[in-house]
Amino acid sequence: MKTDKVYLVGFMGAGKTSVGRALAKRLDWRFADIDELIEQREHASVSDIFARHGEPYFRGVERAVLAEQLPVRHAVVATGGGTFVDPQNRAVIKADGAAVWLDVPLERVIARIPQDGRRPLASDRVNLERLFQARRPAYEQAHLRLDAGRPAVQSLVDQLVDWLEA
Repeated sequence: MKTDKVYLVGFMGAGKTSVGRALAKRLDWRFADIDELIEQREHASVSDIFARHGEPYFRGVERAVLAEQLPVRHAVVATGGGTFVDPQNRAVIKADGAAVWLDVPLERVIARIPQDGRRPLASDRVNLERLFQARRPAYEQAHLRLDAGRPAVQSLVDQLVDWLEA
């Protein structure tokens, strides 16, 4: 797919930031992480924003930060786990670049997520499983699905570069 922007989508703990940084370096493109940009803008962690203002407020800031990325070209953007679930965000992302779903099995996600409260939506296992299943139909609408459960970051980057050049 010929594009000058890649959005990495998928559940929390899927490796979007790690793969995004490596892909941007390989392509010599810019890298942006939506959650990091939100934290910089709000001067607070994602978990603090959720605790103080709630998820609807967070999603509003997320939408604004995403909109700020639209004019940027030659970029890799790591989205938050819920960014692509919002139909408006999903339409914007798919129109602006290539949406790539890093698909990771739930068991791997659970092993990767720190239990330190930084992931507010991961605090309850039952709700986490429900959220994981609820978000899959949105992720399935990405332009490309990569099995990111086991492959090393460089292997995923190689697959993405091959796909982009095809």
